[in-house]
Amino acid sequence: MARADARSILVTGGFGFIGSHLVEALLRYDPKARIHVVDDLSRSPINVAQYLTGIAGGERVTYDICPLTAYLGRSSLPAFTDVVHLAAVVGPVGVLKHGGEILRKTASDMYAVVDYARRTHARICDVSTSEVYGGGRDGYCSERDCMMIPPNVSIRLEYAVAKLACEVALSNLTAVSDFSATIVRPFNVAGPRQSPGGGFVLPRFIHQALAGEPLTVYGDGTMIRAFTHVRDLAEGILRVMERGKSGRVYNLGNPANKTTILDLAREVIRLTGSSSRIAFIDPTTLWGPLYAEANDKYPDARRAIEELGWRPRFSLADAIRDTATYIQAGRCD
Repeated sequence: MARADARSILVTGGFGFIGSHLVEALLRYDPKARIHVVDDLSRSPINVAQYLTGIAGGERVTYDICPLTAYLGRSSLPAFTDVVHLAAVVGPVGVLKHGGEILRKTASDMYAVVDYARRTHARICDVSTSEVYGGGRDGYCSERDCMMIPPNVSIRLEYAVAKLACEVALSNLTAVSDFSATIVRPFNVAGPRQSPGGGFVLPRFIHQALAGEPLTVYGDGTMIRAFTHVRDLAEGILRVMERGKSGRVYNLGNPANKTTILDLAREVIRLTGSSSRIAFIDPTTLWGPLYAEANDKYPDARRAIEELGWRPRFSLADAIRDTATYIQAGRCD
């Protein structure tokens, strides 16, 4: 699959949870590629120098630690062949303090990327969110479905609507010009390096299980998710970059890992050998009245599988074990 010509790739948010795994996948995939990361580290605890020293090919990665718009606003920039746009506020808890500003930030970052790509003819792969479905059909989400906007306004909804607006704008640009962009909708990504700080459930459960504390299940735990190992997602993004059709949206999620949150808690306890019990709580008592739970969601991944040859390989148990191993090694806050 490696291209004959060397690529130079800009990865926005490339030191975050997903971004750092994508950087490693890009280095493995194309031994000639050079990668530049722009990240303000506002949502990543990573030690950049240590990280780059510890990964194969890290010498081919350069970086700027600054806001994305500040970087792209410079008078002189390299001519990247590809831009993978990951930079965004993330997490059901992580978004709460940004209410009312998420739309502005998401749109301004996206248009800064677009303006750069139109000047240089770089191809964009935009990493959006499965939140745009608003729950789909009883949780089942296909790219062919209508997007659903619920009547209750929340900060989480602002995030979803902002991402959806960017998708629409990107698709329209590809329809009226030679601009090239593809769109990825990830489903409940999990694995090593994911911090519980943003409110992500799997690292929270594992931290609690390893400490022998109760696993805090929100509500009754019947919410449906399909967890996707971060390494499968990184591979999927590579496939979209290489084979995706411009203007097209691709779900990247593992339907085989469909589970309820309560069953996820039970599986974490089993696989870690923990003596923890399960405690059912109202999340608003922890995070305040602005907290909102996502609707049930699991993906129709046939488009990525059939068009791109993508095959998610990692089971839910793999994601739990890999995350637990990482946390036990003391490498996750």
